[in-house]
Amino acid sequence: MARIVITEFMDGPAVAQLRGAGHEVVYEPQLVDDAARLAQLAQDCDALVVRNRTQVRGALLDGLARCRVVGRLGVGLDNIDTQACEARGIRVVPATGANALSVAEYVVTAALVLLRGAFLSTAAVASGQWPRAQLGTGREAAGKTLGLVGFGSIGQTTARLAQGLGLRLIATDPVLAADDPAYAALGVAPVSLEDLLRDADVVSLHVPLTDGTRGLFDAARIASMKPGAVLVNTSRGHIVDLAAVVAALGERRLGGAAIDVFDDEPLPAGMVPADCPNLILTPHISGVSLESNERVSAVIAERVLDLLNDTGAADGARRVG
Repeated sequence: MARIVITEFMDGPAVAQLRGAGHEVVYEPQLVDDAARLAQLAQDCDALVVRNRTQVRGALLDGLARCRVVGRLGVGLDNIDTQACEARGIRVVPATGANALSVAEYVVTAALVLLRGAFLSTAAVASGQWPRAQLGTGREAAGKTLGLVGFGSIGQTTARLAQGLGLRLIATDPVLAADDPAYAALGVAPVSLEDLLRDADVVSLHVPLTDGTRGLFDAARIASMKPGAVLVNTSRGHIVDLAAVVAALGERRLGGAAIDVFDDEPLPAGMVPADCPNLILTPHISGVSLESNERVSAVIAERVLDLLNDTGAADGARRVG
């Protein structure tokens, strides 16, 4: 029997699946906020299951004396020192693809809202104003160009959804060759980042946080975007300079922005002016929906169980030998 410690929210049926496999499961969704208890439980756990807030590095990682598996309820791995885990023989398993549809729907919805510009007027209309002339200049999505920065699972799912809206699709990804069949299969033209920023009416970011992507969208790069373009960031906060986004919106160089991820989460009060135009801020929830929670949790439960069984069998064979 293994001991599995879950530090953040996991869907109930997936927790029950772990328990039903005969393992001891410690499930405390707020454990991430209790460093002392987390450190204590980490010492004798065989598997650790986390979301994006639990930092699997430093003292916590050093305390994982027995741990064989770290399950990530999501896809980003910047909160986990993957190299140090590998050196310790700890397998790190993300829920690749399980929340792609949720993120893709968020991106397409945000793009439509910001292009049209007609869905943020509730307060004005309710107060007796009638900004019909002002809001009658919104843009349709059909015929516009969507530029995807990163063309992995989420970028490709976003492309599939956007096809039905009549958007032209372009993408850039340093990992994929220009002749990768994924581009042709989805009717997406591979381009350079510079060409994408020049041509795209909507730019959506789908890249991990690495040394190469940190600060990728600074003030200069935002200034190089097509005038009036919309920016959607569902990747990681440190990739985009939020202050530069706010400045570009205030100067009407950007047509709109939807930001779901931030350098510091929660976003500190006062970082963004309340009257910043055409800006949507959401609390890191693009990949979180009722359905995606179920899929992500189920994938991680299955993968953690598989790896515990595999490593348990291997350990048993070594003891017999």
